[in-house]
Amino acid sequence: METNIEILSNANALIEAFNLTKKGSIWKESVQRYEVNLLKNTYYLQQELRTGQYKQKDFYEFILNERGKTRYIKSLHIRDRVVQRSLCDNVLIPKLQKYLIYDNGASLKNKGIDFTRKRLECHLQRFYRQNKSNDGYILLIDYSKFFDNIRHDLLLESVRKKFSLSEDIQLIEQLVSSFKIDVSYLNDEEYNTCLKKIYNSLEYLKVDKSCLTGKKFMNKSIGIGSQISQIFGIYYPTKIDNYCKIIKQCKFYGRYMDDVYVIHKDKEFLKKLLQEIQELSLEMGLFINHKKTQIIKLSHGFTFLKIKYYITDTGKIIKRMCSKSITRERRRLKKYKKLLDEKKMSYQDIKLAYRSWRGNALRFCTYTSVRTMDKLYYELFIKTF
Repeated sequence: METNIEILSNANALIEAFNLTKKGSIWKESVQRYEVNLLKNTYYLQQELRTGQYKQKDFYEFILNERGKTRYIKSLHIRDRVVQRSLCDNVLIPKLQKYLIYDNGASLKNKGIDFTRKRLECHLQRFYRQNKSNDGYILLIDYSKFFDNIRHDLLLESVRKKFSLSEDIQLIEQLVSSFKIDVSYLNDEEYNTCLKKIYNSLEYLKVDKSCLTGKKFMNKSIGIGSQISQIFGIYYPTKIDNYCKIIKQCKFYGRYMDDVYVIHKDKEFLKKLLQEIQELSLEMGLFINHKKTQIIKLSHGFTFLKIKYYITDTGKIIKRMCSKSITRERRRLKKYKKLLDEKKMSYQDIKLAYRSWRGNALRFCTYTSVRTMDKLYYELFIKTF
């Protein structure tokens, strides 16, 4: 029987992992160079993995502004992305997926943001049928710096229980350890308590590099930008998922990475549940963002995953795009007009980008907003073009 290392280092598995990894990045020179010598690179990678000599290269680190949020990205060399793809697809996901609740909707096959939105609608409909009214509440939980504060010791302790052979976990430990943070600038007292305090990778970038001497490391954080981070991100809070679903019997519960919702008819029950979740989260090193965490009456409407939901007295669910998404698109169109005038962007690219946004917007009850956006698009591009 093949070991997990033999499975993930199988030549066919590594080549398949490369073919999946190169999608969307085939234009990169590093990817093209790797593909030119694909068989040779696959052979060397296989030998390194099977002899325990594989070492991950340093990250490509950069700042990315996405949808109004600034993110600190740790990207991988194509060779390391291939390893992680094979590890996740052939070992981690088959092992860990069976421990995940069905309503954990991120980063898995046949799941995603649309899946989570549909499950939320399903839970709202079931709640209405069960209670014969929309008289209920929803608890919305958001975590501060979720990926930054995942503790390596607790994560690996949980993962080790799922693997019988020590060599299977060695590669995982190496990949997780690569995210450790140099905190040599902390004094002894600060260092001893750093795992219990919230860590912010963006604030960390402001630290003087000369202070990072490699004498002290904090085993915390899994950086955004690699597949293994996504898998561990959906797996790490499983303890909280099981507590809510199994122990507290919350049927109308769902999670998309660090965004959580719980629907219940009793507001006091949700208040107590929030306190219990907060205690569990602190034990795991996670910190709830109290500014974004709230309990809302269902009939008043709420926002989840950028969509505004309303459930009427008759049980009808109304969905609208949140105002920030619409405002962002208006600003984007005006930016496109400026780039078009400067000949830095073609009209065809603008047309395709707008069609994409418009097609997504029409899935929700945003007819008036789309017509208003069409008018702006016409004035900026069609009328003047």
